[in-house]
Amino acid sequence: MNDERPLRRDAQLNRERIIAAAREVFAARGLTASLDDVAHHAGVGVGTVYRRFPTKEALLEVALDERLEEHVRAAEAALAAPTGWDGLVEFLRRAAEMQAADRGLRDLVLGADFHARHKARARDRIEPPVRRLVERAHHEGSLRPDVTAEDLALLLMMVSEVAHHGHTVRPDAYARYLQLLIDGLRRSPDAGDLGPPLTRDEVEALSRHWMPKSQPRRP
Repeated sequence: MNDERPLRRDAQLNRERIIAAAREVFAARGLTASLDDVAHHAGVGVGTVYRRFPTKEALLEVALDERLEEHVRAAEAALAAPTGWDGLVEFLRRAAEMQAADRGLRDLVLGADFHARHKARARDRIEPPVRRLVERAHHEGSLRPDVTAEDLALLLMMVSEVAHHGHTVRPDAYARYLQLLIDGLRRSPDAGDLGPPLTRDEVEALSRHWMPKSQPRRP
């Protein structure tokens, strides 16, 4: 029994080290990062990673669960804002900030080619409060009537592209373009015709072409 305790403790420490490394690697590189990348960052052999997490999806579920919960809480907290418009702006700013800081979260929430169950879980948790924010802002007359919840997903995708491609040039540049987009969401008598809105299926199809594909590889 005494000989087993240090092994169990070492195994737990390795697991914690792998999860911490995965969060950092996926935040920096997105879901295209491999388990080899995580192992290197954690300072362990890739075989150790696979013993703890047999697939990359298993590791991603653990590593990104807390970040996904933060994203959900941001959407739910925005419902308590004084107006629908205030809540919508609050959510967009917080979501853009989180996705700018964590590319893995951005890939998961916005539709990277990832395990379908986890994609559906992210969408099903975040979509209801966002739709309520859009409906409330429409009812108040603050949001232009032709804007949909699907539009917001694509707008965040655009902003996060600026964040991740421009972080070495100017890390806060995305906030400028987010504000331009927010201003364009306001209802205005001079607003032009947006044309027919995209459906959820069309947004998901577009995101599959736009977002990087997650390709786990074994040693």
